[in-house]
Parts: sequence; C-alpha cells; structure tokens
Amino acid sequence: MNFYEIFDIPIAPIVDKTILSKKYFELQRMNHPDFFTTATDHEKEKALEHSAIINEAFKTFKDEQKSLAYYLKEKSMINEDEKYVLSNDFLMEMMEINEEIMEENTSSVYIKIINIANEMKDAVKDLLIVNETDDSTMSLLKLKDYYYKKKYLDRILDRLSD
Repeated sequence: MNFYEIFDIPIAPIVDKTILSKKYFELQRMNHPDFFTTATDHEKEKALEHSAIINEAFKTFKDEQKSLAYYLKEKSMINEDEKYVLSNDFLMEMMEINEEIMEENTSSVYIKIINIANEMKDAVKDLLIVNETDDSTMSLLKLKDYYYKKKYLDRILDRLSD
C-alpha cells in the first residue's frame, strides 16, 4: 500500500496541506499505539507499525521536495541511483553562482537562487496542483527536471547556510 492509499488522497506531486493534516490526525486517532494500551501484544505491534508508516507518509507529504520525489518514484520516473543529467544552460548558470559564492557575495547569491527557484516553480505550478495533475510523459519529464534542478539549488542554499 502506498502513502496515497494510506491517506486516501489523490495521487499528486504536492499534497494539499489542510487535507493532509486532517487525514493525519484521523489516522493517528485510529492507529496510534497510545490507544492500544489494553490490546494484545500483536495488536500493539501492528498499531506501532501503522503509526510509523503514517508518520513517514506525513513527513514526506509535508515537505514539497520529498513529496515530489515520492510522486515521481510512484510514477517510475526516478530511482535512488539515478544520475540525472542537467541541461548545460542550467549548469553554466550554477557555475556563475558558485563563482559569486567564492567571491563572498553570499547575500546576493541567496536572493538570486531563491528567484531562480521561484521562476522554476512558476513554470511547473500547474503540474503541481492536485486538480490539474497531468500524467503525460512530457509533464512527468518537466516535473523530473524541476525536481533535480531544485535539489541542486537546495544543496547550494544548504552550503550557504553553513
């Protein structure tokens, strides 16, 4: 059973956070180990397993990047060992950003990266919306490209915050 089935929500790259929270609390009321204190050991163990899976799904869906990765994995578009090749234009732009970082212009670089990330997200925003999810190969490839570019930008931002 996948996370979408557990939460009984539509398969989508980004999950509606209000629905997610509501479903999470409903599921935890039914499955949290604290509600199984008088149950058998087997029932307690099952409740613990279910609760752990629910927590993992909730954590995944709360984080947009993790949610998108999970969606793309469910659609067989990415895998753990994949070596995705980013476009030369994007890599050249990142090389310029890395040069700026070396020149210690970190505040302007941070803003520039945020702007790039926002522009990238705007380009795929219709594909991220639950009601407008398009499973065509072209749309999935656009989401995959967005995912890997965003992952690259996030690594740079993490480096800047160190």
